[in-house]
Amino acid sequence: MSRIGKQPVLIPSGVEVKQEGDILVFKKGKDELTLDTRGFVDVKIEKAQIVFSPKSEDRKDRAFWGTYRSLANNIIIGLTEGYTKKLEINGVGYRAAVKGNILELQLGFSHPINYEFPKNIKVSVEKNIITIQGVSKQVVGQIAAEVRGFRPPEPYKGKGVKYVDERIIRKAGKTAKK
Repeated sequence: MSRIGKQPVLIPSGVEVKQEGDILVFKKGKDELTLDTRGFVDVKIEKAQIVFSPKSEDRKDRAFWGTYRSLANNIIIGLTEGYTKKLEINGVGYRAAVKGNILELQLGFSHPINYEFPKNIKVSVEKNIITIQGVSKQVVGQIAAEVRGFRPPEPYKGKGVKYVDERIIRKAGKTAKK
């Protein structure tokens, strides 16, 4: 059984953390993220660290203990370093371009796909690589998954949108009858 919840979350300089009831508000510069603990855990902010403890010895509270500690740690990492996901486009005629806060994708359909992303997320395209950057791990991952979902890589030729570090298992095509 993991005990990740026992470890305190260190608050680096420049990051402000406030507690408003069951909601933790993390702020650095103009970026602000919130975490709602929904009453499953007790939170104490002391000496540049956040300490989580389960509200009761109930199984559900203990399960959320490590989860909320990890979510708080992810928010602090996002505010200090940020999160990045890179997608690769493979296929003849497959293209991507950024226009304002719209990602325009041409993925072999009869029409281009226009994906509108939030203002706090930065998307850039260089050749066939789409880079998605932001402070929220969940939002960056969700946008990357949605863009990949428009044309997932297929196993025969490898055409489609895939994560840069993703490995596609290729299949052999049908062999011709002789």
